[in-house]
Amino acid sequence: MQFPSRALRVVGGILVAYALLVATHLGEFWPFSIYPMFSQAGNPWTRAVVRELPSQADPDTLSWDAVSLQDLPGTSYPVAPKGINQNDIANYVSKTDRWTDERVQGLRSLFTKGRTLSSPLFVFRVRGTLETDSVAVTATPVLLFAPDTTRLHPSPTARTVASAPPS
Repeated sequence: MQFPSRALRVVGGILVAYALLVATHLGEFWPFSIYPMFSQAGNPWTRAVVRELPSQADPDTLSWDAVSLQDLPGTSYPVAPKGINQNDIANYVSKTDRWTDERVQGLRSLFTKGRTLSSPLFVFRVRGTLETDSVAVTATPVLLFAPDTTRLHPSPTARTVASAPPS
């Protein structure tokens, strides 16, 4: 085969591969589309944060108001050393639109499976949005898991995924 025709076949093969991998996926090369920084840049995002409160904390005095990340009560609760998958918690918190008893107990079971709670755990839904040149992050408490009780945010609109964070 001559060099020019072989070069044309190579270029043609590359264009076909490009058409199959990129052009059919709205300009995204599929390996990068699984990373949110490529496929969802600039879109609002929702994650979950778990905070451990002091064991003597009174659940009746806790605020259910949305706060900034700097004002979160308690200390970080590391889930990986406890054998809890962060994505499981994030999926419960960010994708639950209606908190049924089964959903609440399902999330609680992630923290109590094979262990007992010694301190209350406050679960927050953290929402970030792009505002001009910065990212605004708001944490809204959703659930409080005490060793003997479970409390859901008292306001049904504040605990749903569809609700926007307060301005």
